Amino acid sequence: MIKEGQKAPEFSMPSSDGGEVSLKGLRGKTIVLYFYPKDDTPGCTREACAFRDAQSAIKKTGALVFGVSPDSLEAHDKFSKKYKLNFPLLSDTDKAVAKRFGAFGEKVMYGKKVVGMIRSTFIIDGGGVVRKVFPRVRVDGHDEQVLAALRDL
Repeated sequence: MIKEGQKAPEFSMPSSDGGEVSLKGLRGKTIVLYFYPKDDTPGCTREACAFRDAQSAIKKTGALVFGVSPDSLEAHDKFSKKYKLNFPLLSDTDKAVAKRFGAFGEKVMYGKKVVGMIRSTFIIDGGGVVRKVFPRVRVDGHDEQVLAALRDL
């Protein structure tokens, strides 16, 4: 997994808002890049809705939020509309970006080892440097942890 202080891997992914979102295109902005397993599942829905509800406080810090999963843009669109999400979802269908960040790999789910998306969040500064890493995120209260970290930057 990428560590704090390292340069974030370059990426470009299709966005639910249309077009592509790239790290290069976000230079000068602080971003919250959170990786989650699947649209419209219980934990992922709670996490997305928490970021949605914290959006005005996050924007006050100057940061932008992006959710990333291997779901298609069509799935993202349905998920986003259903829960009125107010930030873009990025589609990493081949999991290449998740792999570069270390957000895809072996994890334990329901007591079994499986390979899949590892729920994790990265705060990246305007220069492309990872300032905070939240590995193996627990959903409840995570939005508050992210907001506190943004205020400390």
